[in-house]
Formats: sequence, C-alpha cells, structure tokens
Amino acid sequence: MTTTLAPPVRVGKAAVAALGMLAAATGSLESVVTPALPLLQRELSMSRAQGALLSITLLITGALVTPVAGILGDRYGGKRVMLRLMAVVSAGGLVSSLAPNLPVLLLGQVLEGAMVGAMPLSFILVRKHLASGESQVAIGVVSGLFVGGGMLGTLMAGPIAENLSRHWMFAIPTIAIVGATLLVHRLMPDDPPARTDARIDWPGLVLLSGILLTLMLGLSMAPELGGQPLVLGALVVLLALLVTGWLRVERRSPSPMVDLRMVARPAVWTSYAITFAVCVGTSASMFLVPQLFDLSAEGYGFGADPTDIGRYLLPGAVAGAVSGPLGGLAARRFGSSAVVTAGIGIMTATLVAMAFVHSEVWHLVVGKALIALASGVCVTAMVVKTATSVEHGNTGAATGLVLVTRVIGFAAGAQVSGAFLAAGTRPGTNVPAESAFVIGFLIAGAVTALSLFAVRTMRKGVKA
Repeated sequence: MTTTLAPPVRVGKAAVAALGMLAAATGSLESVVTPALPLLQRELSMSRAQGALLSITLLITGALVTPVAGILGDRYGGKRVMLRLMAVVSAGGLVSSLAPNLPVLLLGQVLEGAMVGAMPLSFILVRKHLASGESQVAIGVVSGLFVGGGMLGTLMAGPIAENLSRHWMFAIPTIAIVGATLLVHRLMPDDPPARTDARIDWPGLVLLSGILLTLMLGLSMAPELGGQPLVLGALVVLLALLVTGWLRVERRSPSPMVDLRMVARPAVWTSYAITFAVCVGTSASMFLVPQLFDLSAEGYGFGADPTDIGRYLLPGAVAGAVSGPLGGLAARRFGSSAVVTAGIGIMTATLVAMAFVHSEVWHLVVGKALIALASGVCVTAMVVKTATSVEHGNTGAATGLVLVTRVIGFAAGAQVSGAFLAAGTRPGTNVPAESAFVIGFLIAGAVTALSLFAVRTMRKGVKA
C-alpha cells in the first residue's frame, strides 16, 4: 500500500552542506588505502597478493551495498537508512584504525565499504526536500565533494601514516564521518517511507548480490583467468545462471528489489550503458598515464618517482572534484543529453590525441585533466538524468545502480588496459612496447565514442 504523504519540508543550504561534508569525509576514508599500501604491506607483513586483496575489498563491498542501500532508502526513508549505514561505516573505520593484523583490517574494510551507499541516499534526500532545479545542482555538489574528499584522502594518507601512524590514517576520516553524520541528523528533516507495507525481497537481494560479487571477483582475477579456461567458463556459467534466476524472481515478486519496468525505460538503461562506457575510457587513462610517467626516461617514458607522479596527477584530481558541481549546473542549464554529448566528444578526442601525442609531460597532464573533467560531468549528468526520470520512490534504486555501473566500468577499464600492456611487453623485459599504450588509448576512445549511440535513445523529457 502506498502512503499519502504530506508535502516535503524544504531545506536550506546548511542541510545540503552537511550532506556534502559527509560525502567528503567518506571519500577521504575510501581513498586512504591505495597510496599507503606499500607501508601497510611492510608493517603487516603482507604479500603482494594480500595487498591486492586489501585494495579491492572496499570496492567489492561498495558494489554490493550501494544498490541495496538505495532500494531500502526508497522504501524506508533515506535519512533513516543513512544513519544506520553510517554507524556501520564508523564501526569499520574504528576497526581499521585499531587493526593489529591483516584479517582485522580486512574486516574493517568490509564494514567501511558500506559508505558508498550514502550517495544514493543523499540523492533521495535532496530530491525530496529541494525543487527540481536545485536538486540537480545539489546532486552535483554532493558528487563533487565525494571526489574531492577522495583527492584529500589520497594526499593526506602518506604524511599522516608516516608522521603519526597508520592508525590515525583511518581514525581522522572516521571522526569526520561521525561529526558529519550528527550534522545530517540535526539539519536534515525526516523523509517518510514511500511504502509502509513493503517487504524485503530476500531472494532478489541474494541473487543481485551474487551477480555483483561474481562480476567484481571475475574482473579482479581477469589477468589470471586467461590461462585458466575452465575457471573462466565456470564464472561465465555461474553469472548467466544468477542473472537468469534474478530476472525470473524479480518478474514474479510482488515487491521486487529492482523494478524491471523502470530499468527498461530508455532514459534509465541508456544512463547505465553510457556510464559504463565513459568509466571504461576514464579508467583506461587512469591506469595508462601513471604507467607512462613511471617508465624509464631512456625509452619513451619519463622516469618519474611516486612524488612526481602524484604532482602530475593533481590537476586531474582537481578537475574531477569540480566536475560534479559543474555537471549539475550544466545539466540544469542545457539538459543532460547535451552535456553528455559534449563530454563524450571531449573525452573521445582527448583519448585519441593522447594515443599519438604523449612525448611531453604536459601532454599527459592536460589530457588526464580534460578526461577527468569530461568524465565527471558526464557521470553527474547521468545521475541527474536517472534521478529525474523515475518516480520519487525509485530514486535510490535507480541512482544506486548507476553508481554500481560506474564501479564495474572502472574495474573493467583497468583490467583491459593491464591486459594490453601485458600482451605488449617485450619478452625478457618488464617494459611494454609503446604500441601497447597507443592501442590502449585508441580502444578506450572507441568504447567512449560508442556510447553516443545510447545518447540518441535518451528521452528528452524528465519527471520533476
């Protein structure tokens, strides 16, 4: 039974700022592991394989939790679910900060992974409590601050771990999350649930989680699966069975986790297709550019050390941080379709140019910044398009799946790029041929360009 709801309480800038602070704090906590991974490996006596597992644990948990959080937020209220989710994340940050060994740290990362679910919950709240045009800008601001928080976490992780300890590297962002959550609790009004009689579709939840887990594990193991055809075949069969079972369950369920009719709308499924393609192209550049910087200057590389690479990548990180608010404003002013078309055009041209012009540091710095800016604008516009193309009661589910598609696209792009470099490595050396980079950039550009076909099917009209 759908409840009759009173008009939502409109909120001011302070409440949106609290959501932005929470996004920045969670972004910071999410990003501290990667730059400090060598230090963690030394202090916890971790192998490279264990380090790789640690680096993807949070990503896998986030992919599993995000759509579920969005769906539960639609049904039971975004604020109610967010407060409980942040309690789990705060517990994870505490566990990670106190972890004496790898198993405990892995547990902390599993709990922390729930943080990504805060994004669709934030979108539920801003859409319920703001007018249509204002909610589009607010979605961009929250998205941009999450990226900006990630940039801050990347920059501060090393200095904090080296000058204080690895424990404070997790503790400081966790304290910020607790403070921001209290502000959200105080400043953001409650949002009533869309349905009071909705039951959790447990079979659909289990099958959807299995699909995402199989996908993420398959992508993380992709480099090793090429020489293990039986394992690869088993994963493909398992994935096909899970997808088939999930579709059957969702069609028959009176209260499905994901409304398949909603997903079938052109404005929705095209958003997922475009987000995936754009993120594959973005991830390829994120993987290939640092590799070029790192290669010896005696060949076609630059022999940059980690500090230099971080400095070279900083403009791209800044561009990614401002792309969220810019994407929200642009979508409000020009429409999502026009913004995405322009962003895809810029990305495609830049990736193709980088394939042939990468002889100077500034070529890669400028190219990476343009890709980060265009990609962030595109993804934000897709989130806005999706959020405004569905009913209020489906905002969390629809946008949560966009964010999961983003994660899968990033994972796929990195693995495909790594496979090209491995295939192009000269026998007896660890140095890939320059042609491997050229092919990687060109394929990334081609995949990005193909998403223009999906843009053409997007509906121009949106629901407020």
